[in-house]
Amino acid sequence: MRKTFKTLTLLILVIFSSVTFDTFAQRTGNIVEIFGRERVETTSEGVIIHEFTEGLALPNAMRPGMLTGMQDILFWQIATNRFERPEAGKVLSDNYNVHPIPLKWNAIEVDTAGFFRGNLRRAYVYTEFDSPESTIALLDATGHTRVFINGMPQEGDHYDYGHTLIPFHLKKGLNQFIYTYGRFGRVKSQIVIPEKELQFSPRDMTLPSIIRGENDEKWGAIRIVNASERNREGLTITCTLETGETATYKTGSIMPMAVRKLNFKIPALTSTVNERSVSATLVLTDSRNREIDRINININVMDANRHHERTFISGIDGSVQYYSVAPSTSDAPNQAFVLTVHGASVEATNQSRAYSQKDWAHIVAPTNRRPFGFNWEEWGRLDALEVLHDARKIFHTDTAQTYLTGHSMGGHGSWFLGVTYPDKWAAVAPAAGYADIIGYRRTGTDSLIQAIPHFGMIYRGALAGRTIDLAKNYLQSGIYVLHGDADAVVSVEQARMMRGILGGFHNNFAYYEYPGGSHWYGDHSVDWPPLFDFFRQNTIPEAKDVHNIEFRTASPGVSATNYWLRINQQIKSYEHSTINANYENDTIHLQTENIGHITVMLNKLKPEVRPVISIDGQHITPDNLADVSLRLHAGNWSLAGLPPATEKTPERNGGFKLAFTNNVVLVYGTRGSREENSWYKNKARYDAETFLYRGNGSIEVISDREFSPEKYKDRNVIIYGNSNTNRAWRSLLSNAPVQVSSNGISFGDMYIESERLGTYFVYPRPDSDIASVGVVAGTGIQGMKATYPNDYFSGITGFPDLLIFDVDWLKEGINGVRISGFFGNDWSVENGDFVHMRMNTSF
Repeated sequence: MRKTFKTLTLLILVIFSSVTFDTFAQRTGNIVEIFGRERVETTSEGVIIHEFTEGLALPNAMRPGMLTGMQDILFWQIATNRFERPEAGKVLSDNYNVHPIPLKWNAIEVDTAGFFRGNLRRAYVYTEFDSPESTIALLDATGHTRVFINGMPQEGDHYDYGHTLIPFHLKKGLNQFIYTYGRFGRVKSQIVIPEKELQFSPRDMTLPSIIRGENDEKWGAIRIVNASERNREGLTITCTLETGETATYKTGSIMPMAVRKLNFKIPALTSTVNERSVSATLVLTDSRNREIDRINININVMDANRHHERTFISGIDGSVQYYSVAPSTSDAPNQAFVLTVHGASVEATNQSRAYSQKDWAHIVAPTNRRPFGFNWEEWGRLDALEVLHDARKIFHTDTAQTYLTGHSMGGHGSWFLGVTYPDKWAAVAPAAGYADIIGYRRTGTDSLIQAIPHFGMIYRGALAGRTIDLAKNYLQSGIYVLHGDADAVVSVEQARMMRGILGGFHNNFAYYEYPGGSHWYGDHSVDWPPLFDFFRQNTIPEAKDVHNIEFRTASPGVSATNYWLRINQQIKSYEHSTINANYENDTIHLQTENIGHITVMLNKLKPEVRPVISIDGQHITPDNLADVSLRLHAGNWSLAGLPPATEKTPERNGGFKLAFTNNVVLVYGTRGSREENSWYKNKARYDAETFLYRGNGSIEVISDREFSPEKYKDRNVIIYGNSNTNRAWRSLLSNAPVQVSSNGISFGDMYIESERLGTYFVYPRPDSDIASVGVVAGTGIQGMKATYPNDYFSGITGFPDLLIFDVDWLKEGINGVRISGFFGNDWSVENGDFVHMRMNTSF
C-alpha cells in the first residue's frame, strides 16, 4: 500500500508541475488543457486524477441497530482524538464494552471492476492519498453509507445509485478516507478535479413529462456542484426547448463546497412535436446575467391520456418531486383514484407502467422520495399525502372512490398508510407486503437493549410505525390481501399473519394466495382483476353517515383526524391514544384512552339537534351545532377552545424528526472557534447531503449571519450550534427549557456540566404558530462531534422530542444517552415525560 501511494504521488507531482491550481484555472480552465495527456479519465464534472485500488478493511466493526441507529467505534475514536493511522495486521486500540471481538485491519485490493469487495460485512474501508498540492476536489464514490474525509462526515452512496459527488479540500500531504459499509458489501472510489467552480451535473435529474395540449409550465430540478468557498446566490436557470419556447426561473442558493438540487421551469409546448422527447438547453447565469454553465437534456413528451410523469413543489423542503400516472382511458368526470405505492428499488415510473389503463380510475404512483426512500413512513408518508392532494386537483376525482394499493415495500406502505389514515381509503390492497418493518427485518435487532429505560422513549418515538397495534383502524376500509404462496423475499407468512388478525374482527376483507407466485410473477402481481373488482365494491361514506368509529393513533402529529373526530393532544406523547365513538339517538358516546384534548366536528356529523356528548361517563351538552372541543383536566372533561398555538397541536408536535418539514432551513453557527465553526458548517452540509440522497431533497443551508426571522417567516429551522456559537439561538430559543452552552446543558432546573454532551431536540418557534425549531448542538469539541450521526433521516429509527447524550454513545449506543423523552403539552420539562439514565427513573 505504501509503495502504491509513493508511485501515485510521483504521478500527481508530474501533473501538478505543469499547472498551478489558481482560482482562474479552477474557474475558467479547460480540464483537458490543464492535465493534458496525464489525465486518467474524464467525467461530465471533471477529470479523474486518482482511482483507489488498495486499502484496508476492518470487518465486523460497526454495530447496526434498528430503532436506535448504529454504533460507530472509529468515529468515536476521531471524536475523542484516539484515531491512529491504520496498518495491515494492526488491531484496533479500542473495542466495544459489550461482547467485544478482536478488530483487526486487513489489506484489500479492488477487483477488475474497481470495487473493494470481500469480507466487508459491517466493515470500514480505509484508503488514503498523498497529495503534493492543496486544491478543491470531488470525491466520486459508491457502495458506502458514509465517508469520513480527513475526519469530517459526508454522505455516501448506500444503494449504489452513482449520484453522490462530494466537494472537499484535498489538502497537501496525507488525506484519509474512511467508508462505512453499504447495502451490497462493495466500495468504489475516485478523486475528481472539477472542471468548473460552479457547474451542472447530469446525475439524478427530476423531470416531468411535457404534456401535449397543456399550456402551463412544469417544474424540473437538476444538481449544481459548488466546488468553491463562496456562497452562490442570485442564480437563474433558463430552459429553452429545441422548438424555441423558453422559461426562466430565479432559483435557490448553494452553500460553499456543496451539491444542491435546484428547481427550474420548463416551458409549455406551443408547437407540434410528434416525437416522444424534446431536447432542451439549460443555462445557468449569475446575478449579473453572466453565463456560468450550460447543459443539454432530453424531456419526454406525452399525451395526457397515456402513462406520464408530473412534478410539484413539496412543502417539506421546497424541492421538486415527481409522481407517475396511468390515467383513465375515459374523460368522464368524478372517476376513482387509485394510489399505488412502489416497492424497494422501484421507480414510480415503473410502478405505474405495471398497470393497464382503466376506464373508470386514474392510477397514481408517488415516489416515497426515492426508490428506497423511507419505507413509506416519515417523509415517505408525507410524499404520499402530497401526491394525493396534487393529483386530485388535476384529475378531479371522486373522493368517495379513493383506493390504496402497493407491492413489497409498497405492500407495507399500503398496510401503514391504510391504518394511519383510515378515513382516506374506501379499500386497501397490500400485495406481497409486510405489516411492520421491525417484525419483518432479519437484521439490526435492538432486542439486547430493550431493558434499558431510554429504549422505551426511543421505541415511543417510532411508535407510529407499529401498524399491528393500530389494526382496528382497518375496520373503516375494505381490505384485499394478495400474496404469492412461493414468495422467497417477503414470506407468505406475513400475509397469513394479517389474515389471522383481520379474521378476528373484520367483516369486509378478501384474501388470495397466488399459486406458485414468487415475489414478482408478472404485472398481475399488482394489476390483478379481482383486486380492482373489490375496489369498485367499496366507497367512503359521508362523515354524517358514519355513526361508529374506532380510532387509534400513536401521535396527533402523525395522524389526528378520523371522519368527525380530531385528537388534539395526548396525555402522554407518543403512546397510543384510542377513541371509541358511537352516535345514536342524539347522543354521542365517546370512550377515550390517553387523550387530553379532542374536537367533535359537528359540522361534518351534521346532527339535526344539539346532541348530548357522553365522554368517559360524563355528559356535556354543547351550546350549538358548531364544532365542540373538550379538554381533560384533573380527571374531568369540560368544554374548551382549541389548544393555543403555544401548546402541542396536530400542526406542531414532536418528535425531533418532524422538525425536518415545513420548508425547513438549516442554520449553522459562526460564533465559535475555527474548529467549531468548521464542524457545524460541515454537519449542516452533511445533513443536507443525506436528505438529498435519501429523500431527493433540496434543503437550504445558510449561516447564522444570513438568517433573519423575517426573511424565513413561518419556516422550520434547524440550529447547528449552541447558545455561544450560533447567533440565531437568542431569537429562537432564549425561552426554551433546554439551554446548551459550550460548558454544559441546562435541562429545566437541572444543570449538567460537561464538554462531552450532545443533544437533539425540537421546540416551537416563538414567532410562529406553525413552525418548529430543531437543535443539533454539543457542548465542548467532543460533545459537538457526538452529534455526527444523522440516523434521524432513517424511516425506521425512533427519536423522541429530546435526547441528551455523552460522546460515548457513538461507541456504546443507547448506554451513552443521559436524558430522553417528551416535553409536556405546554412544551415544558416539568409537565413532560423524561428518563434520566443515572436516576433510572421518569420525572
